[in-house]
Amino acid sequence: MPLVYAVISGFKSTGELTSNPFGLPERWKAGNYTGILGDGMFWRQIANSAGMALGTTVCTVAASAMAAFALARYAFRGRELFYMLFTIGLMFPFAVAVLPLFLLLRDFSLLDNPLGVILPQAAFGLPMTIIILRGFFRTVPAEIEEAAVMDGCGKFRFFWKILLPMARPALGTVSVLAIVASWNNFFLPLLVFNDPEWQTVPVGVQQFQGQYSTDYALVLAYIVLAMVPALAFYAVAERQLIGGLTAGATKG
Repeated sequence: MPLVYAVISGFKSTGELTSNPFGLPERWKAGNYTGILGDGMFWRQIANSAGMALGTTVCTVAASAMAAFALARYAFRGRELFYMLFTIGLMFPFAVAVLPLFLLLRDFSLLDNPLGVILPQAAFGLPMTIIILRGFFRTVPAEIEEAAVMDGCGKFRFFWKILLPMARPALGTVSVLAIVASWNNFFLPLLVFNDPEWQTVPVGVQQFQGQYSTDYALVLAYIVLAMVPALAFYAVAERQLIGGLTAGATKG
């Protein structure tokens, strides 16, 4: 209902939204939506958010999968200590590290650079991703790995050719979590980017709302259009996740 209300309100004028907040528009003002869709900055923000979400997901899942494989399948001194350090990372929100992170990014010349957003997002996404993947990797029977080794399969080949395909449901889950976290991140892009050309969708919504603070209908139209890519992704990701889980259950 809130989404339907926002979509319909985006077709109204601000005056009609004030006088008739819950009814249908007397005149459907499609210009609110078409004007935003014709703005190149809006599409640039979509592309920026999508690119940073993709980069964050690749870095997070790749690093976490290798770390989780070592923590799940190898026995070495200090393994549980390393795992505990990653789990402790869940206790520290991003806001705690704002000042040292900003100074670090400045020293490495990563301000106004997409890597200044991608790398910290990936780092903060490691704890949860490693916990999920390690739990899944530990459920894979040791007999499968032993049989692969007897057939001449090395450790890395087992990880790449056998374990990762078996872990597609878990990889899909952590990928969705990484993409959603990156897409919704507001504070870090606001901290890193001064150049409007690198603004992401959450920052763009905030800037647009400040610029058109009195035109409520136009702001609602902008918010609705900013939500469309995320809603489309959720629809696609849901099918992929269900398909992966079903395939995993069938194989089991």
